[in-house]
Amino acid sequence: MHELSIASAVVDSVLEFVAERSVKRVISVKLAVGELTQVEEEQLRFSYMAITQETPIQDSELEIERVAAVVRCRECGYSGCPKYWDDALAVAPILTMQCPDCGGTVEPVEGNDCAIKSIRFATEDNGMAVPAA
Repeated sequence: MHELSIASAVVDSVLEFVAERSVKRVISVKLAVGELTQVEEEQLRFSYMAITQETPIQDSELEIERVAAVVRCRECGYSGCPKYWDDALAVAPILTMQCPDCGGTVEPVEGNDCAIKSIRFATEDNGMAVPAA
């Protein structure tokens, strides 16, 4: 379950952000999650909620923005959505890493990482959203 390690890294980064500023309360954290990461949103939310208890970011909302996968084929130059294998026995479509046009091997271009996009927080009197650096 890599969702716990991702949530832990996010929480560590947000706590570092809070410690460096005069943040009274974190309202929300917006996270961009790539389709190729295979991260389960509900498990990530549960992990985030569990490890933020009794921290300065307790009760903050984790907003998840999905980033679609984009792949590129070196053989034919295709760039776009990946090819999926839709098998009746699979719970969800499985990415093949095969070019939809020529069948060659593709490499990921987008949708293969997680990143903090912004942190909404309140200082003494106001609320702000700060893009992640």
